This record gives sequence, C-alpha cells and structure tokens, in this order.
Amino acid sequence: MKLKNIKKKNINELYGILYILLYEKFNLRIKLSNKKLKHTHLLKENRRDIARIKTLIINKRVNK
Repeated sequence: MKLKNIKKKNINELYGILYILLYEKFNLRIKLSNKKLKHTHLLKENRRDIARIKTLIINKRVNK
C-alpha cells in the first residue's frame, strides 16, 4: 500500500482497511501453518501495512 493514497482517507475508512488487513493476516498465517504459503514475504508486507494504518489512525486522532 502506498502511504500517499492512505493519508487521504478518513478514520472510518482506515478502520475498514485495517479490518481487511487483519483478516488477510489471519488467512496468511493459516496457510503458513498448513505449508501452503509459497510467498512468505507477504506476511512481512502485511505486518508493515497494518503498522502504517495504525500509526495514521493514531496521528489523525491526536491532530483532531
């Protein structure tokens, strides 16, 4: 995810994206445990995207 595109969204949209990313993280971890995940780099990218979204949510709350 590009930070430039995410910064334009409001808090409710960010929570929606966060929910989707957490669901995707769950699915990736299940696939990893079943040895069906071939692209393990997706876990790292997903984790970083979640951190970006959470950071933006906190910043938007503080700056309100």
